[in-house]
Amino acid sequence: MTNPRIPYLLSSARAPLPPLKGKRILVHLVVNVENWQFDQPMPRTIVTPPHGRETVPDVPNFSWADYGMRAGLPRILRAFASRSLPASTSFNAGVIDAYPQAAQAIREAGWEFIGHGMHQKAINHVEGGEAVVIGASLDKIESFTGRRPRGWLSPGLRETVDTPDILKRKGIDYVCDWVVDDRPAWMNTTEGPLIAMPYNLEVNDSIIYAIERHATGEMARRLEFTLRRFETECRDSAIVLAIGLHPHLIAVPHRIHELEGMLDLLTASSDIGFFTGSELADWYAAAAPAKNVARTSG
Repeated sequence: MTNPRIPYLLSSARAPLPPLKGKRILVHLVVNVENWQFDQPMPRTIVTPPHGRETVPDVPNFSWADYGMRAGLPRILRAFASRSLPASTSFNAGVIDAYPQAAQAIREAGWEFIGHGMHQKAINHVEGGEAVVIGASLDKIESFTGRRPRGWLSPGLRETVDTPDILKRKGIDYVCDWVVDDRPAWMNTTEGPLIAMPYNLEVNDSIIYAIERHATGEMARRLEFTLRRFETECRDSAIVLAIGLHPHLIAVPHRIHELEGMLDLLTASSDIGFFTGSELADWYAAAAPAKNVARTSG
């Protein structure tokens, strides 16, 4: 099956996208802020269990993530604030109760809140169905921030065949799960068009350090190679450079300098501007209106 949501088109054949505020490389910093439930199996592990037997509670792997919410997140907040950089957070709504100081600090920093489920677990096999979880998490974030999220990133980027339809029905304007291009694209849903916002599985600390288990420095190396390529390709059309970050990965003591170096590399480029997800969505909708996007049947 070809992509059922986004019609296939060579990136080189797409109509050029204009600069945004004079910038052709549009950086989207996305910090994943998550609630790993202590009484549940961990969504990812750094320490394998003895004899291969998973245990609950899983203290060492819970602590891995919990450290990020305690010590890692303040480092990211400082790195962004000292450079006056806007950011988005893909945010488990359960963080509001589990880590209230973290939630308040993010709100005070002015980051855009992107829906990311209630807890860090896939939403496709949850009690009540994914529509209930999506709605409840969006409602909870709206109550906390005063604004309903416009964007969504599924936990683990996992969806069902119905997720885009549900997201559009719940008022979402863009989703980051469909990492098919370096520029936004319109998706077909039963409720009307939805923006597929670029995210990144290659310049992403979860992939590089938690899954591929590279040594510190690999993310910065990939970012520099990516930037050099984008500096060439952006002459034809503006391009989105999304960077996925997690406090328990990039913000540990032996890696935070890497994040700071990456930010300095990016801010030194005259081609680059930093934007939130909503700014990118509004730019794309104005530059490439969804007039020709069909509704899917369903």
